[in-house]
Amino acid sequence: MFPKKLSEGYASFLNGRLEREHARYKKLEEDGQHPEIMIIGCGDSRVAPETIFDAGPGEIFVIRNIANLIPPCESDVETSFHGTSAAVEFAVNALKVKHIVVLGHASCGGIAAYANKAAPLSQRDFIGKWMSQIAPVADKLGPPQGDRQHWIRQLEWAVVEYSLNNLMTFPAVRERVQSGELTLHGAYFGIATGLLFVRDPITGEFNACTE
Repeated sequence: MFPKKLSEGYASFLNGRLEREHARYKKLEEDGQHPEIMIIGCGDSRVAPETIFDAGPGEIFVIRNIANLIPPCESDVETSFHGTSAAVEFAVNALKVKHIVVLGHASCGGIAAYANKAAPLSQRDFIGKWMSQIAPVADKLGPPQGDRQHWIRQLEWAVVEYSLNNLMTFPAVRERVQSGELTLHGAYFGIATGLLFVRDPITGEFNACTE
């Protein structure tokens, strides 16, 4: 049976938002999507970009995976599947987005599992392989010095920087950034506080968003 939560939610959407914004949805179908912003975030159910940024349909192009990781661009496209990389290329080449935001968050389960050397969740361990990308990030950060929770937060921030750096390995991204047509941003959401922190591209520090 289809989940009751979803059927009830759809009924609310049908009689609420869709009714109010019917013309908008009709125009989106006819004209297609033209978002100027792409957000690459974590699949964590507590961190939905559309909710955090109060975005309506057609306003942001969202891709979510475990720990908001972006792997480096690879030439081996014949034997592997690259969902996140494909989404980046689509956003840049087809949608011509003007901004890409890598959105990290507090209490990221994937990063905590890596930091705590948790056992694989499955026999195939797709998660472990995916999270192994964090190894060089953690090595660069160094071992915890004192407060372990503070170290994990630093690792969460460092993963955002890692993903931003990897975006620049995509030729189309690099070309559009260098031409001024595309800007990359790092951000971090505090689940308990609701505060958003934006990465300063010069200092690398995450500062509270005040606007």
